[in-house]
Amino acid sequence: MTSLTINLLELAKIQGIEMTADTLSVDLSDGRTISVPLAWYPRLLHGSPAERQDWRLIGDGSGIHWHQLDEDISVMNIMLGQPSGESQQSLQRWLNQR
Repeated sequence: MTSLTINLLELAKIQGIEMTADTLSVDLSDGRTISVPLAWYPRLLHGSPAERQDWRLIGDGSGIHWHQLDEDISVMNIMLGQPSGESQQSLQRWLNQR
């Protein structure tokens, strides 16, 4: 990553989010809205609508935390198009505990 890329990523902060049954959309401080599929984040995909709505911004808008789903997603990962890195075994353990 170049220093220009890093600087651009550092400037964009999350201002708000919206979710549908299959999409997470993030409104950024620089005016962009980025949408990604919930399938990239299995805990969100498997969460109830109420669990998905229980979120807060973290790191001064550099990420989102879902307490009930134990999920954190950074603005950088969203902007770079990086899905969850959680292993299938970890996800399966989480699903079995629900």
